[in-house]
Order: sequence, then structure tokens, then C-alpha cells
Amino acid sequence: MTDTTPAVERSPILRVATDPTPTGRETAYETARSRADSVPVVRTGPTGITAYDPLVLATVDGRTAFHPGPDHEAIAEIVSALETGELRSDDAAAIVEHEPETRSLPVPETGPLAAGRRDVLGPCGWVNPLAPSDYDLVSPERDASGVQDIGLLGRGRGDAAADENVGETWAEIRETDGDPVVVVNANDTDGRQQIDRTLLESAPIAVLDGIATIAEHVGAADAVLYVNETETGLHRHLEAAIDAAEDHLSVVPQLVAGPDEYRAGAPTAALEALEGNDRIEPRIQPPSPAVHGLYGRPTAIHSVRTVLQVRRALQDGTPTDAGERDPGTRLFAVTGDVSAPATVELGDDDTLESALEAVDLEGTLKMAAVGDVFGGITRTLDVDATRSGLAGAGLGTEGVVELLNGDRCAVATAGERARFAATENSGRCVPGREGTKQLTELLRDVYRGSFDLAKIRELGRTMERTSNCRIGAHAPRPVTTAMDEFEPEFRAHADGRCPSGTCSDKL
Repeated sequence: MTDTTPAVERSPILRVATDPTPTGRETAYETARSRADSVPVVRTGPTGITAYDPLVLATVDGRTAFHPGPDHEAIAEIVSALETGELRSDDAAAIVEHEPETRSLPVPETGPLAAGRRDVLGPCGWVNPLAPSDYDLVSPERDASGVQDIGLLGRGRGDAAADENVGETWAEIRETDGDPVVVVNANDTDGRQQIDRTLLESAPIAVLDGIATIAEHVGAADAVLYVNETETGLHRHLEAAIDAAEDHLSVVPQLVAGPDEYRAGAPTAALEALEGNDRIEPRIQPPSPAVHGLYGRPTAIHSVRTVLQVRRALQDGTPTDAGERDPGTRLFAVTGDVSAPATVELGDDDTLESALEAVDLEGTLKMAAVGDVFGGITRTLDVDATRSGLAGAGLGTEGVVELLNGDRCAVATAGERARFAATENSGRCVPGREGTKQLTELLRDVYRGSFDLAKIRELGRTMERTSNCRIGAHAPRPVTTAMDEFEPEFRAHADGRCPSGTCSDKL
């Protein structure tokens, strides 16, 4: 049975920060519970730092000892000490002092948890995911009108207002006739992208709280939380969170599963899936979903990240206009050639280099793909973690920093992503259907001895300007940015040589 004891008010207490879904073997949480007598043991969600998973956190009177990945014997010793009111310090990665009733994970001064900041990530790994009393709920007292005019931008590929002012979307919904609905799009099959899953595992009630604030503001009585059909463990976890929180929320979302397809994560393709259509493809716009969305209703389609940025702005009390900057923070999944991936949160005064502090790179960094599978390729991470900084560097804003070491080939990396676009596009528009095929063929030609840089660039410009879907519009980005950074490698391949020594014909 899930322990719903409010974690933030207990001392001493033992938290186990890990995936909340059962694994079929004795977990660190189960070991700790079997050893504990008088000390409560709470399974929180993951912190986002997978190298620490499971992270055992022992707390006594405003002091917490951090024990990453302890074995069963170590867990027994940690519990035994805690039963007497003591913290084991000799094998702790850190001991942090904090306010006794803090609702945000105390952050060590060093180590991967110290990378960036923990605003939206604050509850992750610290609160009981299924206990409403562990959260400072905002929806019972206010709606999202407090962030209407601060210029907050949508976050992530699944958001219909990605990189656009969400307040303007809400205003359009409020001005449109019909019964509004809120859709939170958490269906992403890209294995690089773990941000929304981390948030849903660790702070699901915060997500539900944010959904209710947006629904109240746009006048929606209905909301949908759209997830991937294959993640059944996450479904059970979210259903438990909805059951736990429903008496505290004015609008309770319906949990709906969608196809395990990359294209089904696009905002308007998600609407097609939710309506039960056999063909999953993005809709032609206009009209926008804000005017004609789910079953023709005015619809706000947001990502989990956007919802929590809205909630965080309301928690801060009096958000201010950030002007040309990017209000709020941005979350990034740091993955690739690393020993363990991590989720980090960066502010508008941080650069992507800060994300390196959260992971151990395997080998020497050669390049990074920033965005998602169609992110831009860059040699440097000295880029502001804002929409304008990322876009100005030709990178994506979807929230992935994929670190690639010296064993990687820039041409093969670009080619694999072009081939993925040719396979996964919906086929609805010519640039997406035919352009991605042509792009793949032009990269195959490089291996055959022909590198037509001008032709590739012109094709990329055409696709970016005329594609109806984001796959077609973004597919050229990894190719053109890779050529910008590694043109000599492309020419070497045309001459029959891979400078990295890792590929022959990857396409």
C-alpha cells in the first residue's frame, strides 16, 4: 500500500527517491520499510539525477543526509541510525541543513544536484507524490490570470504554444465561443526526453494543480492528461494521484492514453488521437487549436513543463514582465554519451555549460545535439538557456542536450536524424513527405562521393518555410547545423574517408 503520510512535516523521516512504479524485485524502498520500526519511510519520485537512483534521504530536525544508490546492507544501517535520531555521515555524499518544513529538496553545495537550480524541480525527490498536503496548492485560491501578461512562453514540442506567449493563447480561447477544454500533452516517445515523465512521477499533484489553474482561467470545466499507452506503470501512478487530489481541485483531468508513435506527440496530432481517428497527423492551421481544437472546442494544449511554469509563477506571488528575457526557467534532459542521464533546470542567466555539472561524460565532448531528435548540432555549450539564446544559435528549444563524444561521426549523426524524419513524418504535406526523403538521399550521396552543400541548404530552407508539420520544418536543422560546424567531415566522406573512423555507409 502506498504511504500517504505527509512527508514535509515529519522528523525523523526516511525518503527513498526513485521511480515510483514497482520493478518486480526488492527495491530500496521495500528494504527500508522492512527494516524501519518507528521511523516513517516515504517513497518519493526521482530527483532527475539518475546516477543517484535510488537516493536515500535521511532527515532529522532540519538536517538531511544524502545516500546515493546504497545497497541493502547500507540501507539497514541508515535506518538503524535514524531510529535512534542519528544520521550516518561517514558514507553520505552530503549533509544539508535546511528549514524543517521545507517543501523543496535541499540542495548540496556540490555534486550533480547542485547543477542549475531547483524551482520547478523543487518537489522532485522530496515530497510524497500522492499526498496533497505535501504541496502548497494554488488552484483553490487563484487561477492563471496572474501570469496572463508576463510573456511566459510555452515549453516543449508537445505544447501548441511552444516558444509563443501562452497568455495570448488563453486570451484567444476566452474570446472564442464554445466550451473550452485544456489538454496536457505528455505523450513523447523520444527516449532522449525524460523531463515530463520525471515531473509526473515526482510531482503529479503539482501538475494537476497547475492544470486546474489554467482551466479556471480559460473557463474550462474539462481537462485531459494525454500520455503514452505503453507506460502502464505511470498510468497507475497518475490515477492514484488523481484519486488523491480530486477533492482539492475544481477541475480534475481525465487520463487518456495515445499511440506509441513519435508523430502522435505533436499538439494537433494529439487531438486527432484523442478523437479516435485512425490516421494520426497534424492539422492544417489556421484555425489554431485555441479556436478549433478537441472536437471543435477552444483548446489549450500545453506540456507538463508549461503547466508547472504557470504554477511556479503563481507561487512566486507577483511575477514581473521579463521583457526580452525568457520568464521562468527551462528544463533540460542531459543525455547521450554520459554514464547516466540527468534532468536539470536552468535560468535565463545560465548557459548550457551548467548542464555538464550534472553528468559524467564518457570520453571527450565533440558536439552536442540541442533540442530533440531534430535539435541543432553545436561544438559549444556557451549558449544562454533561453528561447532567444537557443534559437539564435540555431538550436532547438525542446529541452534536450545530447552530449556526443569524439567517437561520433557528424555526418552519420545528421543522416540518422534525416532518415528518422523520412520514416516518422505523417505524409500530409509535400515538404514533410517528399522533402525528408530528398534530404536523406542527399546525405546518402555524400557517402557515394557527392556533397552538394548549396542544394542541401536550399532544400532545408524550403522545408522550414513551407512544411505544415514540425517534423518537416525541423528535420533540416541537424543537417544544416552539422554542416556549419563540421563541413570538412562532410567533404572527407565524399572523398571516401570518415575522420572519426566510425562509419562506412550509415544510411
